[in-house]
Amino acid sequence: MNKTAFIEWIKIAYHDYKSAQILYDANHYTDSIGNDLQQAIEKILKSTFAFHNKKIPKTHDLFELYDLIDEIALEEQEIDFLDIATEYFKEDRYPNPHYSLPEREEIKTILDFTYSLLEKVCKLFNISLNEIK
Repeated sequence: MNKTAFIEWIKIAYHDYKSAQILYDANHYTDSIGNDLQQAIEKILKSTFAFHNKKIPKTHDLFELYDLIDEIALEEQEIDFLDIATEYFKEDRYPNPHYSLPEREEIKTILDFTYSLLEKVCKLFNISLNEIK
């Protein structure tokens, strides 16, 4: 068990989440918000590996990460949110014919899901959200 490493990962995940929330409230570009949300979810999931002193997988695929974690149980719709958020991560963010901005309503759904996942994982590992804010 490595609570210190877990807290380091979950704090940075919270920073990414909070950035996305601030940008959403400012009606900023949804592609930038989506990227922050994908990063927040990725770090939330990877924090569980850090807690158990396991090697952190080098992937940005959120379902792939989730599939490696035993402690977290998500509803089918939440698993769909992982797939949606994975698409927000763009290694190549240059304009191309397939580049589009996510809908604001979709971003709000993923924003809410990200916070609920953050709460769930903190509760699972007995960490108060106040400790990471």
